[in-house]
Amino acid sequence: MFRISQYMRELDKLVKGADAVLPPHRQPPGPVVIWNLIRRCNLTCKHCYSISADKDFPGELDTTEVYGVMDDLRQFGVPVLILSGGEPLLRSDIFDISRRAKEMGFYVGLSTNGTLITRDNIHRIADIGYDYVGVSIDGLKETHDYFRRRQGAFEESMNGIRLCRENGIKIGMRFTITMDNAHELPEMLKLMEREDVDKFYLSHLNYAGRGNRNRKDDAYHQVSRDAMDLLFDACWDDVQAGRHREFVTGNNDADGVYLLFWIARRFPEHVEYMRARLEQWGGNSSGVNIANIDNLGNVHPDTFWWDYHLGNVRERPFSEIWQDTRDPLMAGLKARPRPLKGRCAECHHQSVCGGNTRVRAWQLTGDPWQEDPACYLTDEEIGVEGTSERLRMFPYSRRSIPEKYDFQ
Repeated sequence: MFRISQYMRELDKLVKGADAVLPPHRQPPGPVVIWNLIRRCNLTCKHCYSISADKDFPGELDTTEVYGVMDDLRQFGVPVLILSGGEPLLRSDIFDISRRAKEMGFYVGLSTNGTLITRDNIHRIADIGYDYVGVSIDGLKETHDYFRRRQGAFEESMNGIRLCRENGIKIGMRFTITMDNAHELPEMLKLMEREDVDKFYLSHLNYAGRGNRNRKDDAYHQVSRDAMDLLFDACWDDVQAGRHREFVTGNNDADGVYLLFWIARRFPEHVEYMRARLEQWGGNSSGVNIANIDNLGNVHPDTFWWDYHLGNVRERPFSEIWQDTRDPLMAGLKARPRPLKGRCAECHHQSVCGGNTRVRAWQLTGDPWQEDPACYLTDEEIGVEGTSERLRMFPYSRRSIPEKYDFQ
């Protein structure tokens, strides 16, 4: 996750005359664990990485098994649990698991489609004390319902967001950008403001599950650049206005490099310091500071590696699986620098982006170390000259590719 607001606030302090002193680099005590506790979902979303559906999936971890894994995670130093699905609110013990996680001292987030947050359960949700509830909203009414494949899903999800806000719960909107909804990003930011939402998370499409099947609709490079320009400007305006909302992105660590270019155009005197700060971030952290456990107990380098198993918590503790670099993928993900190929190997910004997202290269080529086809930076921007033809994303179908999206 790339926390735009964090770096914009630091930049604002520099612009106002603060000393450019780097804080100490702090390594997290353990990975953030995104835990898909259940695969069942009441929706069948177009880009769902877990290919969830409204049916029971056999073999899922029971409550006792979940508690045992939680004990191991806490002892291992895991600071954050993001409880996800499928739709986690369909799991009958979700509030028991959530309450125990809070009592153990985890930062606990709930990742939901929002449709099942109602007046009947909002007080139970509020009583848990979730640190954050994230709801996926992938466009305005018609577009969102198209992505969710159910009419009325938008209104149900927005009702869930409003109930959370009314009950004092930190609430966020998650927006996965594709060619089908990129044009609605400006209206999404206006919706965030109207609804007084605390956080906006723009997720680039990653190639897993239905997201891989539908990668033909992934956002074209220029669309990604325009979207990031809009998001950076919105976040900077937010900081200047003294608001404390959060803007973050995920699944394309070129965003960190692109922010440096944005800073260079406006505040070139602060580029050197901000580059050093972004190098402390280090970009992609799959297999390092981000982990995933699926509904069957399989461990993955992150949520988009469901086709690649590192082990199962029923057979070995998570803490043991996560440190085992005999697996070649984990060895490569934990290496610095990573064993990259193509444009990514020659890129001058590896120390910022960490080689970007490896799963897209793996899905397209079978080689996780090939270049990331969704990197939207030019050869000139990354310091690469005379390379062979780039690895291209899947051809598009539903829309023709415009020369430039108009986000004004």
